Amino acid sequence: MKKIALLLLTWPLLAQADEKDQIVTDRPDFVESSNVVGAGRFQIETSFALDRNKANGVKERTYSTPTLLRFGISDNLEARIETDGRMRLVTDDLNTGSRSTDNGYADLSVGLKWHVADAQGASPSLGLLAHVDLDSGSRAFRAPGKGGSLRLAAEWELPDDFSLGVMPGIAWKPDDSDVGGGGRHASGIFGIVLGKEWSERFRSFIEYSAPQIAKGRYGGNVATFDIGAAYLLADTVQVDTALSRGLNQNTPDWSWTVGLSIKF
Repeated sequence: MKKIALLLLTWPLLAQADEKDQIVTDRPDFVESSNVVGAGRFQIETSFALDRNKANGVKERTYSTPTLLRFGISDNLEARIETDGRMRLVTDDLNTGSRSTDNGYADLSVGLKWHVADAQGASPSLGLLAHVDLDSGSRAFRAPGKGGSLRLAAEWELPDDFSLGVMPGIAWKPDDSDVGGGGRHASGIFGIVLGKEWSERFRSFIEYSAPQIAKGRYGGNVATFDIGAAYLLADTVQVDTALSRGLNQNTPDWSWTVGLSIKF
């Protein structure tokens, strides 16, 4: 009887020890996960990205290294540092045959993610993200001032290992045309992603993303259709890739990324 009682008392601990500590990332899709990394944990999500665009006789290629660092403050809160990293912009003027190249570093963004609620029945898992964008990059890639954003990530588990994620939000951005400086304008953010888990280690997704919903004088709408996949090399190591097609003239024609994420 003592052995049975001891087993009953220790069973929850044994079950918890057997649970897999699998990495959950905020890439390669645009819609963020509602989850955080956990107290005392550190996660790096880094990648290589290429944007290609051709308009009005000008062809542009932008190379970058998007990177997100996530630090677990508690089981429901994490601190974040995000940047597009090292940048290289190559511009070809097809009318004159000239080429220009800009190299440097992108701005930094710092923020917090709060896991608001777990999924319960028809209610989704919820996460709230707040970021401040710093005008800290190289001159060619630096924003004209500081900005910020607030986003809500909601996730539903669907039948047959499908999942649905939605992320509305709002951003505050500096005005390029504000001569005196300090001007801001608001723009919308929206994304919706449908994912499929094919196995414990492999998932894929399709997505509509709108990182900027704004009036024409503020750059207009930016929108893409995305497809991608992620594979776990180990429970705490992920590789992934995604391809995006721009849906209007304000958006690069094509974007491609390949990434590596590790949880410590």
